[in-house]
Amino acid sequence: MSSPWFFGPPARRGLFAVEAVALVVACVADAVSMAWIDASISTTAALLIPPSGTIVALLAVLRRRFPAHVGVLAAAAIVLSLLSTVISEGLGYAGFATGQVPAGAEVVGLSLLVGACCRRLRPRPAVLVAVGSLIALVPASLLRYDGTALTLIAVAAALTWGIALSIGLVLRDADNRRRGELAEVRTGERLRLARELHDLVAFHVSGIVVRTNAARALASNPRVSPEDPVEVYTEIEQAGAEALAAMRRLVGMLRTDDDDSLPHGTGFGEAVRQAAGVHATVDVAADLDEVPVNPELATTAHRIVLEALTNARKHSPDAAEARVTGRREGADFVLVVENDNVPSVSPDRTGSGYGLVGMAERVQAVGGTVQAGPAPGRRWRVTARFPIAPPQDAGGNGQGGPR
Repeated sequence: MSSPWFFGPPARRGLFAVEAVALVVACVADAVSMAWIDASISTTAALLIPPSGTIVALLAVLRRRFPAHVGVLAAAAIVLSLLSTVISEGLGYAGFATGQVPAGAEVVGLSLLVGACCRRLRPRPAVLVAVGSLIALVPASLLRYDGTALTLIAVAAALTWGIALSIGLVLRDADNRRRGELAEVRTGERLRLARELHDLVAFHVSGIVVRTNAARALASNPRVSPEDPVEVYTEIEQAGAEALAAMRRLVGMLRTDDDDSLPHGTGFGEAVRQAAGVHATVDVAADLDEVPVNPELATTAHRIVLEALTNARKHSPDAAEARVTGRREGADFVLVVENDNVPSVSPDRTGSGYGLVGMAERVQAVGGTVQAGPAPGRRWRVTARFPIAPPQDAGGNGQGGPR
């Protein structure tokens, strides 16, 4: 279950608190201005003019709860602000005492909505919201405070709108750059798999060729019974099915030119020990080497340990211990990499880091799962679970290609 929208990282909670205080102060200032500065308002005007300031402030708070509907919330706030200005001016021309309808909360609330829209919406809706909000804010201040020194609020409103627009655009650019970097990391991880695809296919196809040559030799040997060597053909079919399934898991994924692949035949435990080297204490049962695994699984385990230990050295330079443990649980291998002396949890280690993206891509390719997060005692733990048997191809039963 996810955390409530008003919780989250400390920075998010701090921003929410600042926004809430600003909106409350603006609403209180509006109430004071109505009560003390100009309380001459008729009952009809009080009933017909909507409390736009309070409602706009509420809509600004709700944008965090419903980020996918921020455009609708902003449009509602703009319409409400314009409606309040039109009704108050119309009643004033009709001879009703409307007083000075305050605009402070509307300025703050609409500015927050403008910033959110400029960050999240597509360019055309964002432009419409920005222009509409400016049209709503400036006339609201000019018309409602016409003839008084408070007309200068229009300048403050335009300045606040401009600051919110700038912040929204800066955050939009940061989000776009982050998405680009994330796509680059995923592409890099796929690039690292391209060469492995070649090695993997060569491994399986070599086995098929050997078995085919054996079948041919048996067929041409007069001392062998004339019946077809069914066992050899079955092995050829199985080897071909394994090659096709492995290719379908890796095809389309690319790999960079750095070569950190393992020799074929490397077991799960040996792959983990090679990756850990002297940088971590390894506790992997020796019998894991006796369990036959496909080459992708061993290579994936190898790279997961490398990535996790690299992250440990990067984010916890004062770590006194790094430990790698591996065990078998039923039909799964479980690999755990953890280190101590974790300082404060940085954004790169809360699930948004690019290293975790690469690990997830690789583990999912072999049908596994990976989790990373803080552990008791100021420790950081990465847990990967791999199925011992390779995942079957979605289009068949793993015993043949597409029909």
